[in-house]
Amino acid sequence: MSDIFKNFIEQISPEFIPVIDSRYTKEDYIKIDLSMTNVDLETIDVSSSRVFEGYLKGYIAKNKVKVAYGGYNEVRAIYSRSPHFNQQNPETERNIHLGLDIWCDSKTKILAPLDGKIHSFKNNNNFGDYGPTIILEHTFDNVVFYTLYGHLSLTSLSGIAVGDKVKAGQTIAVLGTSLVNGDYAPHLHFQIIKDMQDNIGDYPGVSSRKNLEMYLQNCPDPNLLLKI
Repeated sequence: MSDIFKNFIEQISPEFIPVIDSRYTKEDYIKIDLSMTNVDLETIDVSSSRVFEGYLKGYIAKNKVKVAYGGYNEVRAIYSRSPHFNQQNPETERNIHLGLDIWCDSKTKILAPLDGKIHSFKNNNNFGDYGPTIILEHTFDNVVFYTLYGHLSLTSLSGIAVGDKVKAGQTIAVLGTSLVNGDYAPHLHFQIIKDMQDNIGDYPGVSSRKNLEMYLQNCPDPNLLLKI
């Protein structure tokens, strides 16, 4: 994929598109740095979802907002706690984030940003994985692409079927707690995918350095669409 697809995604809408509860406006969001270079994270136990949630809530409250977001192409230490990502090799260890994380309370409504249909869904229940996940398929100006929603509640996977139509702004899920979402502080992992590469209900959301160029080409910055 060249920059043509990135430009296509950016031009879908000139306005902010909510992907969580529409009561939150653009002004309610603040960017957060969760990379290895954030020295604040050296003082907390990032392997504990409870401690990490406390850090996030404190950051949000201190800045007098309601939602924190960020993380695309961000190198993170948090994944080292899980053998699902950590292979003890700097080239193959998966620690570079490919989606946009939106940190807010569990049970927050998740909205479809665009018209589409359910491509697939699955409970990816490895430690540190997505937990319950839904993938939507979109066709816009005859271009097909996909959006992934990770760290949902288990109930979000009930009563849905592959091929179900969804409308922009429709509630498609709610966020899960750390008990079901891979043991993270509650948040949405939102990712845009050009080619699913035969994946069903799942797609890598974290890359190694070795595969990064390919994944960044296939998964452009989600904020090109959302415009937070």
